[in-house]
Amino acid sequence: MDLLLNGKTALVTGASRGIGLAVVRTLAAEGVRVVAAARTATPELEAAGAIPMTVDLSDPAGAERLVAEAVAEVGAIDILVNNVGGGDGDLTAGFLDVPDAQWAEVFDLNFFASVRVTRAALPALLASRGAIVNVSSIGARVPHGGPIPYTTAKAALTAFGKALVHEVGPQGVRVNTVSPAPVRTAMWESETGYGAELAASLGISQAELLAGLPAAMGMLTDRLVEPDEVAALVTYLASPLAAATTGADHIIDGGSIKTA
Repeated sequence: MDLLLNGKTALVTGASRGIGLAVVRTLAAEGVRVVAAARTATPELEAAGAIPMTVDLSDPAGAERLVAEAVAEVGAIDILVNNVGGGDGDLTAGFLDVPDAQWAEVFDLNFFASVRVTRAALPALLASRGAIVNVSSIGARVPHGGPIPYTTAKAALTAFGKALVHEVGPQGVRVNTVSPAPVRTAMWESETGYGAELAASLGISQAELLAGLPAAMGMLTDRLVEPDEVAALVTYLASPLAAATTGADHIIDGGSIKTA
């Protein structure tokens, strides 16, 4: 299926691995010129045909610099994918053990980074009547299923998309959100990631955690979501084929959420 994206331009944040890298590859395969923003420019990004740009989006000044450099490089922005997220530190800590500094770090990366990049990119997106896709999490709908600061920040991101579209939608910019269940990324599979921390806190091996995670999350597919599956949905929502789809939160969760 031709998604009518050939020749378009895109800015993707959090692009060096996982969902972000999969989005870069999928967009590039559709003929999109992709500016791929990450803390580190990796060989995988260059191999994907992207234009890597290094930036720390937890730094408030990073967003404006990134967008200015992206526009200078590609001339316009048709698509913005706010994928940056995750977090460092002990994400398994209970509420009383999470200090203000960690709340601020998690919100900076999972919420404010997307707000700042969107604000900086919006003039270009209004000019191109473009599309924004924010990558959130089902944790925004089932916040008990993850670290409190992370799921709260993702809930804010989901609400941000729904609020923003009421302002920019009449001006031709579409805004959608994609909310995956656990995705097979380094967050779960790395020996130093959240999955490893959670397994240790539960007193089980990481392999046991990953084997039981889909069932524990109520996923009917009996497996984690693949990054390419999320990327396919993001790319469709960014395309002209989804011209009538805006202001929505699209769940990709293997049937985990049971409510209508």
